[in-house]
Amino acid sequence: MISKSDIEEVLSQYNTDEVSICTICSHTALQIFHGARAEGFKTIGICTEDRKPLYNSFPQAKPDKIITVDKYNEILESKFQEILKKNNAIIIPHGSFIEYVGPDNISENFNVPMFGNRQSLAWESDRERQRKWIESAGLIMPHKYKDPSEIDGKVFVKFPGAKGGKGFFTVNSENDFHDELKRRVKSGVIEESDIPKVGIQEFLLGVRYYPHYFYSLFENTGMDASKGKVQILGIDRRIEPIDEAYRGLPDVPPEFFDYTVTGNQPVVLRESLLPEVLGFGVNVVDASIKLFPPGIIGAFCLETIYHPSRGFVVFEISARIVAGTNVYAGGSQYSQFTYKEPMSMGRRIAREIKIGLKEQTLAEIIY
Repeated sequence: MISKSDIEEVLSQYNTDEVSICTICSHTALQIFHGARAEGFKTIGICTEDRKPLYNSFPQAKPDKIITVDKYNEILESKFQEILKKNNAIIIPHGSFIEYVGPDNISENFNVPMFGNRQSLAWESDRERQRKWIESAGLIMPHKYKDPSEIDGKVFVKFPGAKGGKGFFTVNSENDFHDELKRRVKSGVIEESDIPKVGIQEFLLGVRYYPHYFYSLFENTGMDASKGKVQILGIDRRIEPIDEAYRGLPDVPPEFFDYTVTGNQPVVLRESLLPEVLGFGVNVVDASIKLFPPGIIGAFCLETIYHPSRGFVVFEISARIVAGTNVYAGGSQYSQFTYKEPMSMGRRIAREIKIGLKEQTLAEIIY
């Protein structure tokens, strides 16, 4: 595994007056570039040829420099990594970055400075470690079925990685479980290699809420957590085809039963629930510091379901910026309670890097 000292050695050779913010052109890239520009940074987009027209269409959010690749995992090649280093690039990881490049490659083969703690991406991508992390934080998780033979009611079946719900399904029996797996492999929705990593959880009733957190080592606003502060910058819910199933009543076509995330909606919680939700973020940070020091840094999101009779259940964690933050490119109801200017998650990340450069503490938030 690439060590933090390896990355610090690379960072020590950077021209800190010419640092660029860089990411793959997908997921939250427009927001990241827009926020970096607002904080005075130059930006670099790693882009495939077919996506260039999209990013050139938004003048306030297009990258200043584009590095063209045929496939995103080509950035693992030494020639591309050297280009990034020569441009004093700091990578901002997001869901597409993890999915296309791979958490193992990020840990073992990508020697470019990255915002946050890259260990947290490995903990996010491994279902068992993720469960250990969430439960260590004292949060309630859905019941997990160790084997399909244990299925005794409606369950939710999911796969590892930042897939955005692709291939996920619900079933009520072991036979249905195996039938649905075969159907998805045959149609190419999932690979055979995904099957051993399948996760089976109880199906939860309630309302989905996805709070967006930021753990800062440098700012003094938010709730105390270890050496820093935890902030809430927004909350969203995901839009999936299953949400529109009512339109097919009474005989709902099977195509509606799809959990692939296609968009996001802004959400505001009842204020009485905020202390508990903010406390979840603090607990997750504190647990991460014990499990993989120095713990999670910067942006993360908890995926929750709330029911008045049961409270919050946390079924997943995303240990980086999430696509739901795109609904708040101009700031959210919560960020405006902290900042006088519009503060997206992309800009908040750039702001933390900017403070680190000014205070000469950048190495604390880069790995």
